[in-house]
Amino acid sequence: MENHPFAGLTSLVMVAGHAVYTSRICAKANEESSWFLEPYQRNSGQAATFLEHIHRGVEAASRDNQSLLLFSGGETRKEAGPRSEAQSYWSVADANDCVRDRAVTEEYARDSFENLLFSICRFRELTGQYPQNITVVSYHFKQHRFVALHRAALKFPRERFAYLGTLPAISTAAAAARGELFVQEQFRKDPYGCIGQLRKKRIKRDPFARLIPYPAGCPEIADLFTYCGSSVISRRLPWN
Repeated sequence: MENHPFAGLTSLVMVAGHAVYTSRICAKANEESSWFLEPYQRNSGQAATFLEHIHRGVEAASRDNQSLLLFSGGETRKEAGPRSEAQSYWSVADANDCVRDRAVTEEYARDSFENLLFSICRFRELTGQYPQNITVVSYHFKQHRFVALHRAALKFPRERFAYLGTLPAISTAAAAARGELFVQEQFRKDPYGCIGQLRKKRIKRDPFARLIPYPAGCPEIADLFTYCGSSVISRRLPWN
């Protein structure tokens, strides 16, 4: 028998995680030393961008009482221990008394495509239905990737898909923009991220060999978890 603790909610607000929180004190979330950062992230102002993502997600969910706020991101950093990005963001949000009754986690995603796909599946698992509307919160420079590439690969209607982009730390903006163009090109060739460098990145971001539970909670879209074509899947999906 299925259990849907959030039955009745119709909109998904997904905040994509970018780091793992390692401090035991949530009051220090604005300090870079409180997060496990990759070398390219170790810049002044980086922690503030994570807090902005959390704030924008909470704000969006607060405006719509039919929305479910999902923090998405797996245990991606071996050196940070078996802590997920999603739980990190949730803990920081919860420490600030933010929409706890409608804020949950998706703790397996290893890249931006999985952030979106896994969150849609998690929404179905928690509510019993697929989202009518989706809002994604991430960096502004990733908007094209999420809207034009990932959304299109999942055939989610553009008119029901919103994107809230935030600015990166000033010290990383130029490098981030250059790196984003490279990632976009990879996803154009491999929209489901299942071959080549994108697949290798997923393997690297799974240092604890977590067994991904999906698509158990979303059987209607099970084939999206195994489809590996260079073109968009042809069949109709539940939200079409």
